[in-house]
Amino acid sequence: MTTKEKVKALWKLCFDDTDAFVDMYFDLRYRNNINICIESGDEVLAALQAVPYPMTYCGKEIPTAYISGACTHPDHRGRGIMRHLLGESFARMQRDGILFSTLVPAEPWLFDYYAGMGYAPVFGYTERKIDLPEFIPSKAITVGQVTTFRHNVYEFLDRKMHERPCCLQHTADDFEVVLGDLRVSDGFLFVSRRGRVVDGVAIGYVKEGWIAIDELLADDKDAEYSLLHAIVQHTGCRHLVGRSLPAVGTAPSHLLGMARVIHVKEALQLYAAAFPDRELQIAVTDSQLAVNNGYYFVYKGRCMYSAERLPGTGTYHQMSIGELSGELFRQLSPYMSLMMD
Repeated sequence: MTTKEKVKALWKLCFDDTDAFVDMYFDLRYRNNINICIESGDEVLAALQAVPYPMTYCGKEIPTAYISGACTHPDHRGRGIMRHLLGESFARMQRDGILFSTLVPAEPWLFDYYAGMGYAPVFGYTERKIDLPEFIPSKAITVGQVTTFRHNVYEFLDRKMHERPCCLQHTADDFEVVLGDLRVSDGFLFVSRRGRVVDGVAIGYVKEGWIAIDELLADDKDAEYSLLHAIVQHTGCRHLVGRSLPAVGTAPSHLLGMARVIHVKEALQLYAAAFPDRELQIAVTDSQLAVNNGYYFVYKGRCMYSAERLPGTGTYHQMSIGELSGELFRQLSPYMSLMMD
């Protein structure tokens, strides 16, 4: 068996996914160069994929890596194998210039596990009932379902996603994976147009008696209402629930994902440049990436670093890598969607 075949077999053993989803994932998402695994003889004991995602953060687009498919063979759990594998993945990410790692815990108890590896819960969402419009949609707008890649549809989605200041983005290749997931997971993508110009996209999934809207992006209310009307007509279901980002400063109703700093100095420099009026004097400890340990001074848009505490520099606030990861996203309302979680 190839490494890919072994990892796929381990995935099927560890996760309760349909064969159609697993086939789609290993056809469209899996690549050997993003896979990290621990083997013993011919057996894969544990594996994960560090999937690259660009992210808008503090006015810049930065490289991140999303941990997908992290699993350990049931016969080898409780031995620290996954902890070792994650540490290896962090080292590889740092060599590759990745600033942050992100993930969505598969089970609620895993939030605590990943917190022990330096992740902080920063991605949240609220669920809101979507009220349908009372009136007939605009006749100037046409709505249709899309099942294959269309450049103009991706360009619209990409433009709207980039309007979010702190958001995991989706490349064209990733959009292909999203479409693949929709095909095998009872999902849909509706597109509204004025003439040939795309002005709205709705992505969602049919649940038991209701519709979950994961993305609803439109240039105006006419396009949004036209999309909602088409979804109801197509599914016959009038109960729609959408994920939405809470306003800055409010707590989300649900936790979704976590983030971890991989390159502390580079991340703090971005943060300092974005918030030149903020001042931090911190001593960072990172038990997985010793290169991040040290003393950092954020002042007037710059980040200064020293491996040793400099005399006469005052009091440094002690901060673990997990605490720093949470601090760097606090009040930014970071957003992630379409992650096949």
